[in-house]
Amino acid sequence: MLRFTFRDGTTEEQKAEVLARMRRTASVESVSFGTVGHDIGDPGEGYTHAYVVGIADLAALERYLHDPVHVEGDFEILPHVAKLASIRLSDDTDPALGEKVMALHLAKVAKYPEWGKLIESLSGGRIPADA
Repeated sequence: MLRFTFRDGTTEEQKAEVLARMRRTASVESVSFGTVGHDIGDPGEGYTHAYVVGIADLAALERYLHDPVHVEGDFEILPHVAKLASIRLSDDTDPALGEKVMALHLAKVAKYPEWGKLIESLSGGRIPADA
């Protein structure tokens, strides 16, 4: 799950296009389910929208992270985002799952370092661009 808000000055038309691109990403083969919409959490936290996808396993997550629709979409989406936060959860009881997920993220960062820097800056450093 990603919670995010748009940059000041983003038009309603641009917001609609970003949300459409996110919906396209949320519908790639490796995603079990997905939704994009308004964040209904605490408005004081500063997030206006949310993106949620369900991923079946680590193999699907790796395909998702490197799917061309996802990679290309992020470079079109992220310039319109002011800040974002990720929330990850799983029903998998593997105690090393968080480390495995982070390893997949860092492998993507290694392949797309500019993407990693952008994600890190938008998350206030909470989503790292290096190990």
